[in-house]
Amino acid sequence: MADCRICGGTVEEFFDFGRQPVSDSFVTPETAGQEFYFRLAVGICGSCTMVQLLEEVPREHMFHEDYPYRSAMSSMMNRHFEEYAGQLLRTELTGPDPFIVEIGSNDGTMLKTLASAGVRHLGVDPSAQVADLARAAGVRSRTAFFEESTAREIAAADGPADVIFSANTTSHIPYLGSVFRGVDALLAPRGVLVLEDRHLGAIMEQNSFDQIYDEHFYLFSATSVSALARLHGFALVDVEPLAVHGGSMRYTIARAGSRTPSPAVEALQDRERAQGLTDPETYQKFGDHVRRGCAELMELLERLRAEGRTVVGYGATAKSATVINYCGIGPDLLPFICDSTPAKQGRLTPGRHIPVRPPSAFSDPYPDYAVLFAWNHAEEIMAKEQEFRDAGGRWILYVPDVHVV
Repeated sequence: MADCRICGGTVEEFFDFGRQPVSDSFVTPETAGQEFYFRLAVGICGSCTMVQLLEEVPREHMFHEDYPYRSAMSSMMNRHFEEYAGQLLRTELTGPDPFIVEIGSNDGTMLKTLASAGVRHLGVDPSAQVADLARAAGVRSRTAFFEESTAREIAAADGPADVIFSANTTSHIPYLGSVFRGVDALLAPRGVLVLEDRHLGAIMEQNSFDQIYDEHFYLFSATSVSALARLHGFALVDVEPLAVHGGSMRYTIARAGSRTPSPAVEALQDRERAQGLTDPETYQKFGDHVRRGCAELMELLERLRAEGRTVVGYGATAKSATVINYCGIGPDLLPFICDSTPAKQGRLTPGRHIPVRPPSAFSDPYPDYAVLFAWNHAEEIMAKEQEFRDAGGRWILYVPDVHVV
């Protein structure tokens, strides 16, 4: 048991993935074995219901100058952020001089639409390389971690923000008390904090256990986000389900009493209770699914190897580190993984040291099977790699269970 990082309550552990490397620490052959390791265990708070990791990885080990993720690499995410930017232009950013701040702005994919529209904006991201990419795209960016001191400096220089936006970032930050104090200092009286993140309900429903890794310190639900907001003088006023990342939720938070909550908030909390997201038994069953799924995946890969079939991986994602290391998948089962991110190519996956190769290696020649680690982009990837299917290739997926398509 541990103390909750949100409310101080008691966190009950429900699964331990064992010793894991930092998920984005793609190493060179010369530095293999020098990765930072930690215990990847997850639990739920009995008071505020926030699901969280029990051990924090120091942020400098995860979010640094060489951080490899790029939002712009996915056409689906490009469309997603462009559409939401347009929605903000029609709703929250309609005043005479609106101002938006993005926490974890990455390469500026979301803010560039607003920058083109002339909206005053600022992206905040700790990775210098991605911030440089954002600036090259015309997005004003600051290289820093977002916390109370950062927010106060922004407020002093730029004034209050009408919108503070964060996509797939806030759940990465263990010190959310500092973040919310910063939001309190920076947000305009009727402004909104908008968080997009993977929904705990979708993770449990799909058994997408690979969504649990070092960067995802918290797994959000409407119930836990509502409790988090209340603790800091805010209220959850709207929720909107999103298809991205295998099932996400857009949470809109405002100062308590400044806006009337949408009926969708209570409706989602009712669905979460019906799904058992506050019931410890739900998480014990989840652990059983994880163990069974990993055993089935290993059995399939070992059988295909015995039959002489060629199998590679597709998508050297951060979340694949959980699968590869917990299941024990090495180069003997997957000789390489293809990935379109240049910063990962020529390196080895963290922990198990599977070589990462560019997409051109996938068709040279096509393998018999490919494990799709980037399963949340399955539709986009399968359409792109139709020739693989035409050549007789088959995809292996493990969410919600192990299956071949």
